[in-house]
Amino acid sequence: MARGQWHTLLAGMGFGIVWMGSQAVLPAVIGRAIDRGVAAQDTGELVRWSGILLAIGLVQAASGIMRHRFAVTNWLTAAYRTVQLIGRQVVRLGGTLPRKVSTGEVVAIGTTDLASIGQVMDVSARFAGAVFSFVLVAVILLQTSVPLGLVVLLGVPLLMLLIGPLLAPLQRRSAAQRALMGGLANTASDIVAGLRVLRGVGGEAVFLDRYRRESQETRRAGVAVARLQSVLDALQVFLPGVFVVIVVWIGARYAVSGRISPGELVAFYGYAAFLMMPLRTATEYANKLIRGRVAARRVCAVLALEPELRDVPDPAPSPPRGSELYDVRSGLRVRPGVMTAVVADDPDQVAHLADRLGLFAAEPDDDVRLGGVPLTRLDPTEVRRRIVVSDTGSTLFSGRLRDRLDVAGASDERVLAALRTASAEDVLDALDGGLDGEVAERGRSFSGGQRQRLVLARVLAADPEILVLVDPTSAVDAHTEARIAGSLRGHRVGRTTLVATTSPLVLDAVDEVAFMQAGRVVATGSHHELLAGDPGYRRVVVREAEPEGPLPAGRGETEAAR
Repeated sequence: MARGQWHTLLAGMGFGIVWMGSQAVLPAVIGRAIDRGVAAQDTGELVRWSGILLAIGLVQAASGIMRHRFAVTNWLTAAYRTVQLIGRQVVRLGGTLPRKVSTGEVVAIGTTDLASIGQVMDVSARFAGAVFSFVLVAVILLQTSVPLGLVVLLGVPLLMLLIGPLLAPLQRRSAAQRALMGGLANTASDIVAGLRVLRGVGGEAVFLDRYRRESQETRRAGVAVARLQSVLDALQVFLPGVFVVIVVWIGARYAVSGRISPGELVAFYGYAAFLMMPLRTATEYANKLIRGRVAARRVCAVLALEPELRDVPDPAPSPPRGSELYDVRSGLRVRPGVMTAVVADDPDQVAHLADRLGLFAAEPDDDVRLGGVPLTRLDPTEVRRRIVVSDTGSTLFSGRLRDRLDVAGASDERVLAALRTASAEDVLDALDGGLDGEVAERGRSFSGGQRQRLVLARVLAADPEILVLVDPTSAVDAHTEARIAGSLRGHRVGRTTLVATTSPLVLDAVDEVAFMQAGRVVATGSHHELLAGDPGYRRVVVREAEPEGPLPAGRGETEAAR
């Protein structure tokens, strides 16, 4: 971060040095004004040194404004550049991220760690000024009195050594608290995401107790950090205070003995008060640096992750458009320009197959081929462009609906056509502003069926060459499902589409059905042919069409088709 914004950091440090250096010389100027103007009763000298004092004050004010501006700039630049880096890494990792990092960890980076990193950049300008002003005061005091100068030069490092033993334990406790905060944020996000399910099974109390225990553990860790932090904060006041008392006491004795003038005594008092600032700034810098290092370590842990799907050094030539998608492991062939459905006796097999077809599997292999070329030999960006997978985990993002549905530069006409195919016109009509209406986070203001239809409309608007849909109608009622099934085939005519489903309404609308058992395709044909000729297929599909127990009349979207 420092290398990336070195110019603003140096500017902030430069103004910090001028700002605090101006304050450092003020006591000396005041002392000269007293000795040469007041004590000597020389009006001219008094006016001259008063003018110098005014000029230094103006420089201090101007440099203080600029230092503060650059400090805020450095804080914001570092904090939000961290967000940008994490955002790019999230996009780069793709499906790898949730398998390696919890949601709460990423949330904690965006809410806590960026502030800690930004604060290091903020305090750096004042810290540079503190170091410079300390050296400047020491030089001035050495010129006035060697013993006083040596007290300052040796006393400040001694104070830092006294505070040093607290820094390592503070870093350990801060790291432990940070880990607990990430876990707590993850638990909270899980509860929010699954609140409807928890209420359905009566699990709110269990997860509430779990969250309460974790929050109390995090609170205790925070108290442990605060306990040590309070000692450090107290020492930031106490130790510089003792040091100032020592400097003032020595200066007063020197004034009584006549070794320094009255003006120099006033200057010593001024230095004694001023030295509190650079000393406290130094300890503040050490404290924030510790917190910043803890935060930076967590950020670097995310940035160090590598995607499971790497760039291919020497990618194979891309197969021509309209090539067949073939999975060697399962024997599934998805013919170009055909709408194919896949039915499996185990739903997990279908989900895993979709991941493999879209190169989202944890360990991609050479079994999936496009036009005879393994997907792992193609440029991943090319694969993502040509093959799009929309599964049950797909969600909506907050923002304007038009932007949420148009992810590939589609026209409004294409978006509206996709909405009609997904039978989502009612969602559009009910939303204030239509396509310009705002979508809440994760589309929480919509029902489950509405969200699913909008997700389907989004992927249809993208209009990929090969589209893989996993249970695209599982959360809608039978009437809506029938409309979607009837429209989907016409919308995707001439393009390759694979639908993983066990819905008879959808299966009846596709061109070809592939039936999988134990991970292998054992039969292909139309829906009616397989119903008549394959008992295993019939069991799976009939179980889908005839759920246990009668459904109440007027079934709505909130009941997913079983």
